[in-house]
Amino acid sequence: MTQREDRSLGDLFGQLTDQISRLIRQEIALARTETTARISSVGRDVALIAAGGVLAYAGLLVLLAAVVLILIDAGLDAWVAALIVGLLVALIGGGLVMAGRNRLRTADVTPRRTMETLRDDADWAKERMP
Repeated sequence: MTQREDRSLGDLFGQLTDQISRLIRQEIALARTETTARISSVGRDVALIAAGGVLAYAGLLVLLAAVVLILIDAGLDAWVAALIVGLLVALIGGGLVMAGRNRLRTADVTPRRTMETLRDDADWAKERMP
């Protein structure tokens, strides 16, 4: 008899349990790594939205300053300049917000590789069970 045939059923189950628990720990580590990478990508998109929001807010402030200048001074030069700057900043900010929002819609944070390997692991475990 070889050494493999000498092992008891309890030893085999013990070894199987050890292998399955090791495999589960590895799968959890893989899921953590994969999810962290995807969340990092989503974080950049959120920062893009935040930057757009800040610029849009600055644009609103400049537009409000333009309205004030219109009311205070009927001279065309000051308010036209403030109005042009305010519109440009608001448009840029709005564009950034839209770009970030569109990218967030397509973001996928599902750990697909991990789910696939978990299915494979379950199939493997089923094959090993007597």
